[in-house]
Amino acid sequence: MGGSDGGGAAARRIEFGMRKEMMGSRRRFIWLLAIAMAAAGAASSCGAGARELPSYKTVPQFTLTSQTGEAFHSREELAGKIWIAEFFFTSCTGPCPRMNARMRRLQNDLADVEDLRLVSFTVDPERDTPEALADYARKFQAEPGRWWFLTGPMEELDRLCRETFLLGEVKGKLDHSTRFVLVDRDGVIRGYYLSGDSEAMQRLERDVRRLTRGAG
Repeated sequence: MGGSDGGGAAARRIEFGMRKEMMGSRRRFIWLLAIAMAAAGAASSCGAGARELPSYKTVPQFTLTSQTGEAFHSREELAGKIWIAEFFFTSCTGPCPRMNARMRRLQNDLADVEDLRLVSFTVDPERDTPEALADYARKFQAEPGRWWFLTGPMEELDRLCRETFLLGEVKGKLDHSTRFVLVDRDGVIRGYYLSGDSEAMQRLERDVRRLTRGAG
């Protein structure tokens, strides 16, 4: 009897040990699986963040008139710069004030990006004289030499809006897109962003910094 009980106890100890080992192995497997999934998620996130920005059209050189009353030559002011473009008009009481409040915030949030320029093209050149643009620039605290407000012949403004930036026709009407357009140092359009969308504005700031690092 004693031998039998001893054998049974030994068997139970072996069985208990095997169960304990299996439970430990299972816990280790679950732990390793969790680590692998976390690593895969991190890699996926890094891959998504590292994707290149799309490339659209190249902006041709143009000459317009700035809020200073002087000629604005893109080849001199924008070559080698990252810039954000928009179309607006000073007498607009709809989206334009909100758009330019957003633009002012970009100016402030990205103040450390020295080669960033902001370019606002009017769609109402008849009324948006350099003097009117200068008043508007002061209203939105535009930094001279960094945020430009441009006017010029309607045909040229319409060509830029319609053929280059692909934002539709503005000739003879005051309807215009509310999107901001990101242009890289080579003059290539790299993105379109809804100015009224907070997430799009955050993405725009991130994309500007990516281009600054040469990671676009």
